Amino acid sequence: MAKFAVGEVAFVGLIACMLVCASPRVDAKITCLQVTNWLTPCISYGVMGGSVPMECCTGIHELNAAYKTIEDIRKACSCVQNGAAMSPGVDYDRINELPGKCSSNFPYRVYPDTDCSKVGFALSEQSSK
Repeated sequence: MAKFAVGEVAFVGLIACMLVCASPRVDAKITCLQVTNWLTPCISYGVMGGSVPMECCTGIHELNAAYKTIEDIRKACSCVQNGAAMSPGVDYDRINELPGKCSSNFPYRVYPDTDCSKVGFALSEQSSK
């Protein structure tokens, strides 16, 4: 009888482990490499203006779809801010025009003085810095 109880406990443990391992990860984190890959096509517009490349809009849409947490939004904000700072001649007003030109929203605006640790409280607050 003890052998049956041990086997039953092991089986329940196995099922519990399978459920935990199979559950979707909601703590996925956006990386700067991902942000860079999505938004690199936007650099030419941010520096020179002109027409917005379709790949830029695709990247903005993919970035927005990747947000899972406020921390994802804050991380992406920091990545965009740092990337813009390393792009000589970047026009921050142009950068902030991109979501509208791509028929998208962005949960923050990027300027050198944007405090990325405070963005992301609500996606509807995108009009504030």
